[in-house]
Amino acid sequence: MKRALMLVVAVIGLPPPSWAQVPGLVAPKLGGYVQVRETAQEKVGLTATLNRARFSIDGTLPARFGYRLLTELQASTGARTPAAVSLREAIVRWTPGAFAVTAGQFKTPFSREYLLPVPVVETPDFAAVVDSLAPKYDLGLMVEYAWGPLATAHVGAFNGDGQNASANRDSTVLVVGRIVVRPLAQLALGASVAHDHADSLRWGIEAQAEHRGLMARAEYIARQRPFQDDDFGWYALGGFRITPQVQIIARQEDFQRPAIGTSRRVRATTFGAIIEVAPNRVRLLVDGVRRLAGASQSRMDSVIGQIQVRF
Repeated sequence: MKRALMLVVAVIGLPPPSWAQVPGLVAPKLGGYVQVRETAQEKVGLTATLNRARFSIDGTLPARFGYRLLTELQASTGARTPAAVSLREAIVRWTPGAFAVTAGQFKTPFSREYLLPVPVVETPDFAAVVDSLAPKYDLGLMVEYAWGPLATAHVGAFNGDGQNASANRDSTVLVVGRIVVRPLAQLALGASVAHDHADSLRWGIEAQAEHRGLMARAEYIARQRPFQDDDFGWYALGGFRITPQVQIIARQEDFQRPAIGTSRRVRATTFGAIIEVAPNRVRLLVDGVRRLAGASQSRMDSVIGQIQVRF
């Protein structure tokens, strides 16, 4: 990549880029992925979607600084409006050792599933409780510390207005903390908490275990507000790697919002397979999903096929 960029610069007659002139600087790493999805849904039919198209730039700087930019080239804005380009991550990171500081726009440190890089998530979509209650991308500052392989802790302060908000509009601060301990190499236990208003507290607990091709992960997340019933939910996911390139997955989930009513309860069962057509480059997901929602818990079945290409 570095030689190719230098050749292009020489051919068109531009001056060498800054990373070629300063000792210790290296060319940025370009990457990204595309996810194309086909969904066959009961009473709806077949729908094709460009689920995600993202482009990233990662690089390192002297004094143990680094940076990352992640752009969504096809961010959905609704079923009836065209997709648009949207910034997901823009960070500066300093890692002098076990201690690290991250500033900019990035994922808040809450929920193991949400913090997984999207290309390695085992199912087509996040569990309903994670997608609904976990704080998402936000603008702020985070400090983290690692006690070797035994534990890691993250604490961050964010605007609380979500991604791409130009200012803290309500002057409140979203404080998010997470700690993960590893009593065994195969087992990780974690807890997260987020406080964004005097009347809103979100918390979650999580566990993940892996051993000889078997994998299990579970989370429980709740949101507490005074004088209202809590929003809460959970999921449990298990997987087994049949071959180095084929893994089967099953997930059960339940998400409830009693303050709104029984119509807001969502239950779902997912069974599927992950096929690494070209490991770390081309991935195929095939999943069957049964979802129960609404006051009468109406059933909706769907089959999802998704091809993902990373570059």
